Amino acid sequence: MNVIELFKFMIESKSETPDDGGLLDFIENYLSDFNAVRIDVEGVKNLFIYKKFGEGEHLCFAGHVDVVPAGIGWDTNPYEAVEKDGYIYGRGTQDMKSGVASFTQAVKEAKDFKGTLSLLLTSDEEGEGTYGTIEAVKYLKEHSLLPDAAVVAEPTCETVFGDAIKVGRRGSINGYITIKGKQGHAAYPEKGVNPVDLIAPRLAGMAGVDLDNGDEFFAPSKFVVTDIRAGMQVTNVTPNELKMMFNVRNTTLTSQKDVEAFVAKNLQGLDYELRLTQGAYPFRTDTNTKLVRKMDRAVTHVTGIKPKHSTIGGTSDARHLAPLGIAVIEFGVINDTIHAVNERTSIKEVTQLYEVFKNLIENWGEES
Repeated sequence: MNVIELFKFMIESKSETPDDGGLLDFIENYLSDFNAVRIDVEGVKNLFIYKKFGEGEHLCFAGHVDVVPAGIGWDTNPYEAVEKDGYIYGRGTQDMKSGVASFTQAVKEAKDFKGTLSLLLTSDEEGEGTYGTIEAVKYLKEHSLLPDAAVVAEPTCETVFGDAIKVGRRGSINGYITIKGKQGHAAYPEKGVNPVDLIAPRLAGMAGVDLDNGDEFFAPSKFVVTDIRAGMQVTNVTPNELKMMFNVRNTTLTSQKDVEAFVAKNLQGLDYELRLTQGAYPFRTDTNTKLVRKMDRAVTHVTGIKPKHSTIGGTSDARHLAPLGIAVIEFGVINDTIHAVNERTSIKEVTQLYEVFKNLIENWGEES
């Protein structure tokens, strides 16, 4: 198989979360001269496959084979790799079977490497992710198999292939506020305590407010109100309490404690409860690390473009690698149709992505 044949094969393997569509077994057999470790937990399939070529650092390529449901309204069969006008259509073309196919083929063709090469794959990134990469890295840590550096092949480019590498990601803090009042008759507002009246004058100082100024890599952490509700859907009863939900995509400059302090300052004097959860923590890989420098050079060599270093977007499984001291970046095809109907990516992009990864592998051991 070449990389495009492999890519098409993966598209035609229906692998909706947490089903791997048989892809992990296939990849294990495809890289038959590598050592394979299965880390399957609660129905989620994870594969770590590695080969030590010699002494040196351990470089890992990470990703997921699962995809979101196709949905309706496609012009083609979402699980048939349809080629048209230089593009391949199908669910997962961008997110992220293009990346998985590219690094799998590049690693398979590696003849010599100054260290260890590996793949870390999961079937549950698009779902809850509870038993996916997070469990796999626990195993790797326990068995002293953690890589020194990792590339997650999520789609990162914005308008032109090669224009952006993700060197970090924001975290995600979810907040749930309950403001207590006293239910009453709308005709006698003075006899009740309406929590809507309590929050109304304070919202301007909260909704859409930046909690920090950001920096050269991160946009500011913004307090984004996502839901407000109160009452019993009648016009003559004022509510007993109001519930408000919010999200903060936080930088490394803002923590849960900062969010808690911000809420306390703005709701001072009110009877309220606050609950915070955090499923992802912010991280940034130093752009002077070997991994970033080598990837910059590989991208420029293949595309002629010097990529910018970005942290925009949601979260990815890179968040499970960074806290363990692994230098991690993300690089993949253009991100403009992920999760959408008629998801597609170009044959040229996939070919170039494979060439970037191959260049990275071939030049990893060179001094720079």
